[in-house]
Amino acid sequence: MLYARAGQDWFDAMKRIALLLWMLPGLSFAQTCIQGKVVSDSLGTPVPFANVFIPERNSAASTDVNGHFKTCRLAAGTVQIQVTCIGYKTHISTIDLRDSVVNVTVQLVQSRTVYPEVVVYGTQSSKPDETPNNIVTLSATSMRNNGAVTLTEGIAQLPGVNQLSTGTGISKPVIRGLYGNRIQTVLSGMRFDNQQWQDEHGLGLSDIGVDRIEIIKGPASLLYGSEAMGGVLNIIEEKPAPTGSVIGDVSTAVHTNTYGNQTDAGIKGATDHHFWRLRIGEESHADYADGNGKRILNSRFDGYHVKGTYGWRGKRWLIDNSYLFSLSNYGFLMDAFTGNLTEDGRLSRNFDMPHHTVLMHMLTSRNTFYLKHSTLKVDAGTHLNNRQEQEGGNRISLNMQLNSHSMNLAWIRQLNEHTGINLGNQNLYQTNRNFGSRTIVPDANLAESSFFAYLKHRGKYVCAEGGIRYDLKHITTFETGTINTDFPNNPASDIQPVNKLYTSLNGAAGISLTDRKHLNGKLNLSTGYRAANLAELSSNGLHEGTVRYEIGNTDLKVEQNICFDSYLSYDTEWLTITASAYENHFLHYIYLAPTDDEYIGFRIYRYQQQNATLRGSEASAELHPSPLPWLSVKFHFATVKGRTDLGEQLPFIPASKYGGTLRLTSGRKGKLASAFVQAGINRVAPQHHPAQFETSTDGYMLMEASAGAVFHTPRHDYSVSLAGNNLLNEVYYDHLSRYKEFNIYNMGRNISLRFTMTFNPKQKP
Repeated sequence: MLYARAGQDWFDAMKRIALLLWMLPGLSFAQTCIQGKVVSDSLGTPVPFANVFIPERNSAASTDVNGHFKTCRLAAGTVQIQVTCIGYKTHISTIDLRDSVVNVTVQLVQSRTVYPEVVVYGTQSSKPDETPNNIVTLSATSMRNNGAVTLTEGIAQLPGVNQLSTGTGISKPVIRGLYGNRIQTVLSGMRFDNQQWQDEHGLGLSDIGVDRIEIIKGPASLLYGSEAMGGVLNIIEEKPAPTGSVIGDVSTAVHTNTYGNQTDAGIKGATDHHFWRLRIGEESHADYADGNGKRILNSRFDGYHVKGTYGWRGKRWLIDNSYLFSLSNYGFLMDAFTGNLTEDGRLSRNFDMPHHTVLMHMLTSRNTFYLKHSTLKVDAGTHLNNRQEQEGGNRISLNMQLNSHSMNLAWIRQLNEHTGINLGNQNLYQTNRNFGSRTIVPDANLAESSFFAYLKHRGKYVCAEGGIRYDLKHITTFETGTINTDFPNNPASDIQPVNKLYTSLNGAAGISLTDRKHLNGKLNLSTGYRAANLAELSSNGLHEGTVRYEIGNTDLKVEQNICFDSYLSYDTEWLTITASAYENHFLHYIYLAPTDDEYIGFRIYRYQQQNATLRGSEASAELHPSPLPWLSVKFHFATVKGRTDLGEQLPFIPASKYGGTLRLTSGRKGKLASAFVQAGINRVAPQHHPAQFETSTDGYMLMEASAGAVFHTPRHDYSVSLAGNNLLNEVYYDHLSRYKEFNIYNMGRNISLRFTMTFNPKQKP
């Protein structure tokens, strides 16, 4: 019945969209150009080679040697204009596109400190201080300059963010103590699901072709829906080329610890009407070595990636189509601690030993229709995800095919100068199928549909927003037949197919206060939810990389949470301070717990539910004295605690961490566009309050350093960076390493070198 209703809703939506497209040519629309100059002082000194970006219109431009820029084919409406240039603060302002030509003059302020760009929350863009949500941004350039081996390792640099790892290549983000299906990942506007229900299933995404990562801390179910109860990881692809140009680049990096390399190349171009890009890349890493120099056998991984984009700008329609192909292999340590693996060459990339193979295709189409007094967004996408566990000798044990199909609608209208409304409908349909010799989770169909209303008021000093959302989720599992049929007297005989409908009502309300000079305070109250995933409902079997037998629970209820979040920042020419505190209360928190029973020699673990609470705080302070613009000193701190209402510790709660960084920078001097040198220390406290099946971990300290430079010429940009992590070769266990209990340490010293060359042909007039 639900599928029939969903199909009828989909059909009705398609009819409405078709009718809209038929009516569009008869409507009256305005179209405009933005032209202007970027200067550095009141005397009008031009800033050449600055980047100008209009996020709502996906339009980019760059200034010429005289600081002038122009971008056209922009539909009328209110937009954010963002101007960035090395050595200056990011400039963000709001422009009302009413006239055919809008002239602007942007004066940049010199600064060596990196300031946040326009952030994305749901279907809208805004200044960071104009949303009550706690949103932090990390650029791909920053991750690469700091020597991150993987994308997840890169974002784990941020306060309040960690990684749950199974070796180097297999890791997933942890936001404020939550991970997996409690964190929603968004890629090209579509919810990304890479079989995230299992701990040893990593995020599986590369930073190739990525511009930045935006992380929403705390529940964001109002605009993102299910599984956004702990936060959202929004992966923003690279910006389009400036209008009238074609730009190419090539980048390569090497890592000493894994003897690894990463290489990618891309080309992109844009005209008034069209924009496109193509990027290909590969990465390959051998096994890593710990601080003792001991090789961690079969921790190797590799990947091959292709990304393509084609978009078109019209008077009434902006369309952005993207395609992603990825093929990755991840060795896992299933037999490394049992001595069953035969050691091969130190530089070997061979995957004859047990490993995962993950194949992905993802196609998305993001459409924006500019109506006379409002905007309609229609996004659709398909994600085909195949995950195989190959046990060696060309034997495929697990072979799971997860197909996801989504369609999201959002209608946005500015009610008056200060207030806007957003009404939306989101739909997701998934199928999971097994084709291997072993099955851990059953074949299943999953369908979701939701409706939300969101209101935002933006004043001079106050920004308030809130809304309400209603969700339905239907899960049907099927008799799969191959679940551990080789084992007699299976203890999970009570795991039967399920046919369940879950409903949930969620909302959020928040306020952001700013004096437009130094202070910004935020208060936010939000809720989130998720239904149990397939593993939690129907698990029945051994899991690779562990020594436990996991059994699901078909009686699990919807997991719901409510979070109160506060934030305060103070920013002057000398000092920037931020602090936040939160309390996140869960109803029916789902977690895995050991029992006293065993089966075929393995301890049995079952999924349970209890109410639980996570509390934590984060803080940072950065000293950047204006008389010494080349100096920056930064400190950071983050802590979180998690317990059930019965007083039991929650699993995989990261230890408290704090540290500091000293950074020296240089501004533009001839062909040298910028340069930096930095050194830092990160201290992780002991974690002596583990969950039932975890082990305690001692504290440790990691030292890091990096340096880099960017050179600019009329035809090319060159950048080079050198980074060293764990410089003292510390021997340590991270508490979120899944192999600490098997005496397998984290990575030792790693030195990385990266070189990038960008081709900048002159813009066409």
